[in-house]
Amino acid sequence: MKTKTFMFLVVMFAAIVSANAQFQRRTVEERVASVHAKIDSAFKPDAKRMADVDSAFANYYRAQDKLREEMTNGGDRQAMREKMQPLTEERDNKLKVILGEADFKIWKDQIEPSMRPQRRNGGNN
Repeated sequence: MKTKTFMFLVVMFAAIVSANAQFQRRTVEERVASVHAKIDSAFKPDAKRMADVDSAFANYYRAQDKLREEMTNGGDRQAMREKMQPLTEERDNKLKVILGEADFKIWKDQIEPSMRPQRRNGGNN
């Protein structure tokens, strides 16, 4: 009986840890590293251009996190989207200069959509 109880507790602990891990936001550095890998594999930019891309995304993600933090205390989704729009436009303008029009179009049309989190059907996320 003790073994069954112990195993039950181990399984419950693992389930709780797994559930918590799914809801933790990745750090700015983790998100920049993800973008870095995608852009590097797609376009093979030189080190300076890659550093500029990393900087643009780091600034974007920091501003995005700050805005999310401010909006957590009672902002609605539409207001948050409206405040995020200028951040996204600023990031995109920087990327156009860094990547060039052709590569930027590939980024917007193919790569960026693949980086959005996939939401489960039925959820109202």
